[in-house]
Amino acid sequence: MRIGDVIRTEREKKGMTQAALADKVHVTVQAVSGWENGKSIPDIYNLDCIANALGIGKAALMTDEMKILHWELNDQLFSPENMKRKLLKFAEEEGLENTKEAIDFAFEKHEGQWRKTSLYAKDKVPYIVHPLIMACQAHALGIGDDNVLATAMLHDVCEDCGVDPEDLPVSDSIKKSVKLLTKPEDHKDEDNKEYYRAIGEDPVAAIVKVLDRCNNVSSMMLSFCVPRVTEYIAETEQYTLPLIEKIKREYPQYSDAVFVLKYQIMSILETIKAAMLRL
Repeated sequence: MRIGDVIRTEREKKGMTQAALADKVHVTVQAVSGWENGKSIPDIYNLDCIANALGIGKAALMTDEMKILHWELNDQLFSPENMKRKLLKFAEEEGLENTKEAIDFAFEKHEGQWRKTSLYAKDKVPYIVHPLIMACQAHALGIGDDNVLATAMLHDVCEDCGVDPEDLPVSDSIKKSVKLLTKPEDHKDEDNKEYYRAIGEDPVAAIVKVLDRCNNVSSMMLSFCVPRVTEYIAETEQYTLPLIEKIKREYPQYSDAVFVLKYQIMSILETIKAAMLRL
């Protein structure tokens, strides 16, 4: 039996309309209709909501066509220890003193913090993985600048760990870049225009912000609900993509890197939008 047949059978047993089920699952009536007539399969993230709405166990929905989607999700794609070792090796070989200090400081301050992830992911992911991936990605893209790598490692320390930018163990220029990237506690959506404008005036803060957004959009489906995903896509298109264009025009030292970053960001956004349109 197809999952759509199970949904229809259980819905009708409850005397529930397609509209009522759609309301409970927070999808459109067209989505429910598509499931039931076999035109689409529910996203794996909707299974719990569907099961709860129908008063059945999730296992009842796991027909053969859904079992292929019962994947184990990996959010921790790389070992933090290996990434730290790699970065410290680069820092030693290339004389990146600020980066060495930033790595140790970030590990200390982010200790015990975890990335938000999906219920379907097999592991909790240490928060330090996020800045480590950003710094490693920057270096892999040919950005070996001490300021960029150190700023990538420290970009969330002030906002998430209560550290004052002036207390960071790095140069004044890096402190300035980190401060630009740090949103104040009273930050509101309407403040984003000025926030991104200020970042765009600092080449280090600008490229680190793009690296940050690239990593976040790459993993947002593991942690964001659908409304938050749509908000994040809109914010990325409104602010991050124009920031990339500014970098291309004004900071040519990063032109090759932002070509790759723009491709990754846009391909992820378009893939997610196409998938969501099928829900």
